[in-house]
Amino acid sequence: MKANDNLEKSNLHPRNLHRSRYDFELLISNCPELKEYVSINKYQIETIDFSDPKAVKVLNKALLKTYYNIGFWNIPLHYLCPPIPGRADYIHYIADLLAESNNGVIPNNASVLGLDIGTGVNMIYPILGNSIYNWSFVATDIDKKAIENCGKIIEANPHLIDSISLQQQTEPRFIFKNIIIPEDRFSFTMCNPPFHASAEEAAKGSLRKIKNLNPKDKKINAPVLNFGGQSNELWCNGGEIAFITQMIYESAHYKSQCLWFTTLVSKKENLPAIYKTLKKVNTVSVKTIDMAQGQKNSRIVAWSFLNEQESKSWKF
Repeated sequence: MKANDNLEKSNLHPRNLHRSRYDFELLISNCPELKEYVSINKYQIETIDFSDPKAVKVLNKALLKTYYNIGFWNIPLHYLCPPIPGRADYIHYIADLLAESNNGVIPNNASVLGLDIGTGVNMIYPILGNSIYNWSFVATDIDKKAIENCGKIIEANPHLIDSISLQQQTEPRFIFKNIIIPEDRFSFTMCNPPFHASAEEAAKGSLRKIKNLNPKDKKINAPVLNFGGQSNELWCNGGEIAFITQMIYESAHYKSQCLWFTTLVSKKENLPAIYKTLKKVNTVSVKTIDMAQGQKNSRIVAWSFLNEQESKSWKF
């Protein structure tokens, strides 16, 4: 953590609960196991070692219990442990997007149905979306183990049972096919796509991330395994651009069944190609929403095939 941590977090969405420094006293009171990972840094600020996957995992447990009514949450070793503040931002920006079709009012009810593509073992987006805005979700993944772990989280938090359904994508080459059926109407889709093009590139990315967190540690020469994530979480053939291109082409088959299709785009240089593909499939509206968390800049690209009248008449 840095001395200007508060300044960095001010880049988070105005409704994000995590714009201030973590209240470790409160978090530890709700999750006592967090205490062993908290220390005082050189700025005399309480923090954890964010390059330690165990510390990050326990911090997530504490945050979910304290702010999002999740009594049990756990993920297996070697899977991605998501930073909750940044994930919450995606949810808040989608809420703003939906409000544009609802007379400026954020729809805050269970009839809002979201589709989370690649929910992972952590299921973080459906958890946050349900807790913050009472939305319902279909959460999908190609990884059977991910779906099984999400099932355990839902069973341990009974209030999620009627709000989140799980579906495994059995054909990895598809994204929406096999998932969206004719009677479905999704208010939005969301996705944090794998952004590397190979396992080697993903390993280098994980190593660079850890070195950024520990710039003075010259001994770091290999990524921590359970900090990096599974292959399907981090990379795919063709990387981020190939995945998003496939997503856009598939979305054109479900034009009237979804108000907004959205995805995170990690690499700014991919935007021109993405816009070009969106134009090819005759989207009616395209929006790019910039996000910044700490040193990382990212963005959401959202597109819709519905005109203004169709969007305004969408039922939430």
